[in-house]
Amino acid sequence: MRTRLSTIPALGFLLALALTNASFAHELVRVPPGNRNTVQPPVPNTSALRAKAFNTTYEEKYEKIVGVLRDDKDLMASIKKAGQAYQIDPIHIVGALVGEHTYNITIVNRVKSYYVKAMAYSQSDFKFAYKDVTVQTFLKKPEFGSAELWECRDETWDKSFRAKVIDGVTYENMTFQRAFFQPFFAGQTFGLGQISPLTALEVTDLVHATSGLPKLSVDDPQAIYRDIMDPDRSVIYIAAIVKDAIDAYRAQGFDITDNPGLTATLYNVGQPRRRALALRQAADASGGKKLPEENYYGWLVNDKLPELRGLLGSGNSQ
Repeated sequence: MRTRLSTIPALGFLLALALTNASFAHELVRVPPGNRNTVQPPVPNTSALRAKAFNTTYEEKYEKIVGVLRDDKDLMASIKKAGQAYQIDPIHIVGALVGEHTYNITIVNRVKSYYVKAMAYSQSDFKFAYKDVTVQTFLKKPEFGSAELWECRDETWDKSFRAKVIDGVTYENMTFQRAFFQPFFAGQTFGLGQISPLTALEVTDLVHATSGLPKLSVDDPQAIYRDIMDPDRSVIYIAAIVKDAIDAYRAQGFDITDNPGLTATLYNVGQPRRRALALRQAADASGGKKLPEENYYGWLVNDKLPELRGLLGSGNSQ
């Protein structure tokens, strides 16, 4: 984890300790390619409603993102460069993009259109707050201790505040991301990679160390939106998010590098450390699940893998 263990409160410390020791306690299991489910898991109704609202279908959305990836040589060059920088097969980045633009937002016709949006967001005046309390102030509550990792803060929200009444304040049953990081009320994820501000914050140390981009901070929300809206930087963050998920599962004894459907699934659902730990506990239990499984989003990526690999051309594996 990307901070000193002594600065993480009890819950985060135990999680970090489990992650640190897991790879020593368990032999690394190489998760095989392909889908564990023979048929695609159910697609959420929200995705169907979104497609219907724009008078389109999943098939049309899939073909559109594949067409953009095939035709935009600069984008594909950025994907390959990011894969090399983060030491991941670029197919993982392709899979994340295909899943997002098939089941969530529809890709714009020209990726460069995102630059215009990035400029607009970077010049807006807004802050991250919930019920008029800024996230900076909220994080001073004793429940957070001196936690510095955003993933630990996310977990503390779920454990200590979500759907609870604390000191007379009713906290709604919503994610930390939705509560504090949705200032425009028009969606929680943005840009080419459909990245949330919270997810960008979770990997900003990795992005800074690997790509040299300035570290993000809630004190400068405009910079966060600039990075996740800028298509060149968005690809870097996608690579970092995938790399982070791969590392989280490796720490628990699972090598998922050969399964782009799994990394796409984790890109979709987030919280890789919590999920990896839950899988480790299930695998250790008698009769428990032994391998991770893809969701509807990752299932499509694995199902279409030959076509998607073809977009990268020859010699694309890391």
